[in-house]
Amino acid sequence: KSGEVKFSIVTPTFNSAATVRDCLESIARQKGVTFEHIVIDGGSTDETLPLIKSATPPPAVLVSEADAGIYDAMNKGIRRASGDGIGILNSDDFYAADDVLAAVGETLEKTGLDSCYGDLDYVDRADTNRIVRRWRSKPYRPELFRRGWMPPHPAFFVRKAVYDKHGLFNLDFPLAADYELMLR
Repeated sequence: KSGEVKFSIVTPTFNSAATVRDCLESIARQKGVTFEHIVIDGGSTDETLPLIKSATPPPAVLVSEADAGIYDAMNKGIRRASGDGIGILNSDDFYAADDVLAAVGETLEKTGLDSCYGDLDYVDRADTNRIVRRWRSKPYRPELFRRGWMPPHPAFFVRKAVYDKHGLFNLDFPLAADYELMLR
């Protein structure tokens, strides 16, 4: 339909065999939206790559090569993205519902915003039905960033045009490239 946001979901992986299946399946279940899935693997030596290659459907893009860490992998995925909106879903994360991308797309379409974020539940590794912490979004206020607040990756979506204008993750900030990017 006219105005629909096409998404590129970028998943950085490295030796993620224990968790990547849930991630892949949650993306494959997304309904009511056009998207591509881009997996950037850092050269896994466990069963991660066979699991990714056997996914149904397989990711639109799969790259496996050495990288300079998670932010470098994210940058590689963003550079390959053809969607209007970009989400990053790490290999140990998953979408809790099959309409996450449709809801985000609807929000971006209706509001014209360049980015949006939502709620996130942290779950127990052994029992993903058990919520151990809840991160709840609140209206954006610049002073929150001054205190170190920022939305978590899996719940943060940005139009590709924002990356084109402001750049990618700065690898000079190995522990805070996400925070620095959001500040920019």
